[in-house]
Amino acid sequence: MSKASEGATPGFLVWRLSMKWRVAVDRAVAPLGLTHAQYALVASLHGLQRSGLRPSQRRLADHTGLEALYVSKLARGLESAGLLERTRDPDDPRAVQLALTAQGRETTRQAIDVVQGLLRQLLAPLGGPDSPRAREFTRDLATLLDAPLDPFGTTDHATEQP
Repeated sequence: MSKASEGATPGFLVWRLSMKWRVAVDRAVAPLGLTHAQYALVASLHGLQRSGLRPSQRRLADHTGLEALYVSKLARGLESAGLLERTRDPDDPRAVQLALTAQGRETTRQAIDVVQGLLRQLLAPLGGPDSPRAREFTRDLATLLDAPLDPFGTTDHATEQP
């Protein structure tokens, strides 16, 4: 553990790791004309499309954890760049569905390869992406992401009865 991390709170370390990751992804995907947020959107859309889905902006926002308004802004920019198309949902005229274009699929595949290389670098100290420590780390992260957070502190989980 580095000197700067000694005594740091878990919240601070999560924040620092997320910032380190965001900056690294931003730099890595910049040559492809993407930002970290755009990458998160197109990579998620790529995965959903491979599952046979054509998600709405709202569903993609829920999937990525980004605000719906931000997803809309990102989608408009990616549409202007020729990487995705936005169409009205035939079942809900208020909803907008997203799909990668052929150019978007190619750019996304390239970006995924680049980011997978970063992920291998990030997880190397834990033994690599397929190591038991990395799998445990992934489970721990998923557990933390699944835990509800109440930003207003109206729920005291420490005093709740099972």
